[in-house]
Parts: sequence; C-alpha cells; structure tokens
Amino acid sequence: MSIRINTEKCIGCGRCTEICPGTLIDLQEKKAVMRYPKDCWGCASCVKECPTGGIEFFLGADIGGNGSIMNATREGGIWHWSIRKTDGTETTIDVNPKNSNKY
Repeated sequence: MSIRINTEKCIGCGRCTEICPGTLIDLQEKKAVMRYPKDCWGCASCVKECPTGGIEFFLGADIGGNGSIMNATREGGIWHWSIRKTDGTETTIDVNPKNSNKY
C-alpha cells in the first residue's frame, strides 16, 4: 500500500508530517514529500488530515482496489471519500462521522 502526494495541491501546512505514525513524511521546499514509500503502513491518516485532498491512497489489487486511487476532503462535518478507478470512473462516498458507527 502506498500514498502519493500531489505537490500541486500541497499547501505545505505540515499536518501530514505531524499525523504520520511512521514519521515518513517531511516538508521539503514547503511541500510534503514521502521519504520511504515502501515503509508506508497504509493507515490513511495523512489522507484524512490533508485539507486540500492532495494526498492520494493507492488501492492495490491486494485489497480489492485493482489500482484505484482514493483521497478525502472535508466540508463542515462531512467527509467526502473520492475514488478514481483505473477505467476513469469516479465515485464519491459522503460520510457523516456522527452517524457512521450507529448500528
């Protein structure tokens, strides 16, 4: 599993560097950079923390993603999980965390 940082969307806020449990992300020239992509745990903490949706999570075939790319943005209290499949189609899942764990 791996993440990809879109430097065009990165605003250099540093949130990803603070949240990464493996301390794998650094700021270089005011942009986030993944130092050791092979060591990424795939926790997606940085994806959720990025305010611009500039960090993408690769959903490999090993977890059923078949090469899809996912990122997350937040508006108010709603998370928007955007998934771009290899065939070019896109799906967005809107999640309200207040209701996400209700059974």
